[in-house]
Amino acid sequence: MQQPSGKLIAIGGAEDKGTVPEKGELQKLSNLNFIELGILNRIVQESGGTAAKIEVITTASMIPNEVGENYLNAFGKIGCTDVSIMNIRNRADVVIPEFIERIRNCDAVMFSGGNQLRLSTIFGGTQLLQLMLQRYHNDAAFVVAGTSAGAMAMSNTMIYEGNATRAHLKGEVKITTGLGFMDDVVFDSHFEKRGRFNRLSQVVATNPSCLGIGLGEDTGMLITYGNKMEAIGSGCVIIIDGYDIRYSNIADVPDGSPFSIENLKVHVCEKGNGYLVNKRDFLSQATEGTIIKKQVEAE
Repeated sequence: MQQPSGKLIAIGGAEDKGTVPEKGELQKLSNLNFIELGILNRIVQESGGTAAKIEVITTASMIPNEVGENYLNAFGKIGCTDVSIMNIRNRADVVIPEFIERIRNCDAVMFSGGNQLRLSTIFGGTQLLQLMLQRYHNDAAFVVAGTSAGAMAMSNTMIYEGNATRAHLKGEVKITTGLGFMDDVVFDSHFEKRGRFNRLSQVVATNPSCLGIGLGEDTGMLITYGNKMEAIGSGCVIIIDGYDIRYSNIADVPDGSPFSIENLKVHVCEKGNGYLVNKRDFLSQATEGTIIKKQVEAE
């Protein structure tokens, strides 16, 4: 199968947009501010610079006007001059010719967070989604970015429900078909903060050919050619690989019961690390110069 020419940027959610830190969190948030804006900057850079035409799709959110305004302000602080909001709320909006034309002519699409099931049910099977997929596969200059729900919907297999406290029980994690930009992976967001390791492990256990990508907050993966991944942002990306599972009882235990897995592989990626999906290889340095040498103080 031909590799896609475009790029995906999947973000784990809660990316800062240059807002003023709250009292008592000044140092913490000012440190994150640089890195999180760096993720947005990376979207801009990969899209062609501050003159790039970026369309922000707020369909997943139930407060689209507020979310859209936040992105306009954030990209504006970076220096972008051509950012627009596509406030698509239902399947009737998807067929509006203006929206189709805007997708045809933009450099990047950014899916906001919210509810990923809104993305799959509203965009699934539409001309607009087919146009995005066609551009992603054939246009090397086209970027598809998404945060939180927007990242989770990128893959063909999509988690849409699953309480982390019950995810160790068979049947508690619900999956459906996502937007289909990437096969054989499943994305999960807010991964560490919301304790979603068991939830992603259950998806991988039921389909070991599917690679689990757990995106931490303020963290993302830049994916080129549908294969090479580079971690960006302030936190970690957890990769769960079930290809070499030796034993799993998830097919045999009844729903509501704990399950067991042997030989599940886990990789932890920080900024600059990478991964090759096709070869299932960890890369200590995704591209030359991506690793930032850190000075560590010893007691």
